[in-house]
Amino acid sequence: MNKLNYDVCVIGCGPAGFAAAMRSYDFGNHVCIIEGNHIGGAGIYDGALSSKTMWELSKDFSIANKIDRGYRASNISVDYEKVRDNVFDAVREKSYQIRSQIATFSKKEGSTKSLTLIEGWGKFSTEKTLIVSKKNGEEVEIVANNYIIATGSHPRKHPDLEIDEKTIISSDHVLQLEKFPREILIVGAGIVGCEFATIFAEFGQTKVHLLDSQERVIPFEDDDVSDYAGKMLENIGVKIHHKASLKGIEKYEQHTDVTLEYKDGHNKVISVDTILISIGRVPSFKRLGLENVGVTLTDRGLLAVDDNCKVTDNIYAAGDITGHNALVNVAEMEGRFAAKAIESKINFPLRYRNMSTIMFFNPEISAVGLNEKECKEDNIAYKVVIYKHLLVSRAIAMRDTDGFFKMIVTDEENPQVLGMRAAGPQAAASIMYIATLMDHNVSLGDIMKTVQPHPSMTEGIQECIRTLLGKSIFKPEAFPQYISFKSWSPNESENE
Repeated sequence: MNKLNYDVCVIGCGPAGFAAAMRSYDFGNHVCIIEGNHIGGAGIYDGALSSKTMWELSKDFSIANKIDRGYRASNISVDYEKVRDNVFDAVREKSYQIRSQIATFSKKEGSTKSLTLIEGWGKFSTEKTLIVSKKNGEEVEIVANNYIIATGSHPRKHPDLEIDEKTIISSDHVLQLEKFPREILIVGAGIVGCEFATIFAEFGQTKVHLLDSQERVIPFEDDDVSDYAGKMLENIGVKIHHKASLKGIEKYEQHTDVTLEYKDGHNKVISVDTILISIGRVPSFKRLGLENVGVTLTDRGLLAVDDNCKVTDNIYAAGDITGHNALVNVAEMEGRFAAKAIESKINFPLRYRNMSTIMFFNPEISAVGLNEKECKEDNIAYKVVIYKHLLVSRAIAMRDTDGFFKMIVTDEENPQVLGMRAAGPQAAASIMYIATLMDHNVSLGDIMKTVQPHPSMTEGIQECIRTLLGKSIFKPEAFPQYISFKSWSPNESENE
């Protein structure tokens, strides 16, 4: 068996693994990357990039079909196979960027640092030895001083439904569909389920059912945000089955009958041709041979990592495998952090609370920091203002006013931002302005020193702050339907 030696070996070449490998390379190491599936992982294939490319295409198609802007396009059609080809083009583009960079920094004669990609599946035999079964059937022994596990996650299985990759699918199989489903049932109303409901509804070729076991979609958010998301889904034609569960299915040649049972006891039978299971993701670790290095899983079936992403003395972990939010930005942050931890170059601890996220609905919703539910759970007194896009000049000019900014701040004389939610055009770009200020603990008074360009969406954020400080141009008293303000403290009820 061929034996190869490296300073650092990264298992998995998704967002966490590639980020970790590049940071390890920066520190002057010979780095080996092991990947048995797709280069780029779920961050590119069957995940973030592929689904967001589909979302962008569906949004473009929906805009092209609008008839309320003074113009009308005719004879618009859409072909799933061509949509799928566009998504594949995006996926390949990013994957080959990663491959090209690895090839650029491959080991050369006399080099003091390098990247090496080995495509295969790795299994620990000792804490410093990994046996890799390559795709061509060969085996190679990797010896490394340190390892970073970044094997990601895969869709959670449904307890009562078996994936057949045709009628019953997960997010891994959406691009295997040959045409738009006539009617689809999406099981799970979290972020991914709502995103796929948005995508299929926006293309206008599929009747979409969304099965929600809760009273509201995305139930971890505040009720007003969840209600907004639910309303927007319904506006584009999604049928949401709240407080319902899957009772049974009956497959036929051309369709599947699905029986839904609601919490009040009544049942409903619907006919669909595709069922998409979207009930979360679970870590991928079965091939790793963790038992050979004395690593046990937590009660939740996750790797136990410390504050430095360390599992054992020389084994680290990053990304979905650690059980934190399954987000590309979190995975990359942890991968880079693990590489720094190996070199003892940690300057500040990992921070998850102010991690910005985007929910690709219609319109998109972005979030950073705490929401009201979390503030109340932590007994944090706060003030909150909601400022609707109906008053934001840029949104009015775009003819796209179905959105809002919601800012939560500490209840003190010179408040600091605790969290924010933004829905509507440019939500992600707008919220990053506040996310950066939150990371630097900038107070509202200091934020107001920055003048926003006009017309811009961030002027709405500026007016949120002015409202909280009692200095807004448009007043809540004149526009109570567009601007709302309230406060809460642990010792008293909400004050409108």
